[in-house]
Amino acid sequence: MKHATLQMIAKDVKIQIEWNPAMVAEYRLIGYENRLLAREDFNNDKVDAGDIGAGHTVTALYEISLVGEPGQRLDGLRYGVSKSTVAVRDEIAHLRLRYKLPSEGSSHLIEQPILPQTLQNSLQRTSDNYRFSAAVAAFSQLLRGGRYTESFSFDGVTNLVMSARGKDRFGYRGELQRLVNLAASLDG
Repeated sequence: MKHATLQMIAKDVKIQIEWNPAMVAEYRLIGYENRLLAREDFNNDKVDAGDIGAGHTVTALYEISLVGEPGQRLDGLRYGVSKSTVAVRDEIAHLRLRYKLPSEGSSHLIEQPILPQTLQNSLQRTSDNYRFSAAVAAFSQLLRGGRYTESFSFDGVTNLVMSARGKDRFGYRGELQRLVNLAASLDG
């Protein structure tokens, strides 16, 4: 039996996104419900968070509704955003990433604005890995009852998986397709 070892490259990795209320009416993190931190814990180096190993990636998917666009699920607030808040109009959000190097006790901070042009890519122009992540998220949402999937169905997940097949070195994408087909057969 072969044992894999994880060579940690970052520990206590925390991600925080602040959405610009002038551009984003609503947002929802898909998954990670069991990993949410209180806002005040982001800067607290004593609060444990996830570790990342060499060659590993972490994907966080958000569903967003832009101000003035269809698809909003919540009624607008009577008083909205405080008038004293001055939002930067050319940013969708601001990303903060905090991490510790494996041998250190204090964290490092990386900050990056998220600009509107990042939303202008169609799904088909994104990477195979992104589309596969989106297919996994959509499939999990359907398995949880499809509360937020609207008209997106198992067929939609199948199409998304097929568009993201790529090399499928370990067979994960083919296995997802098999599971989607099985769930679709049980659903109908």
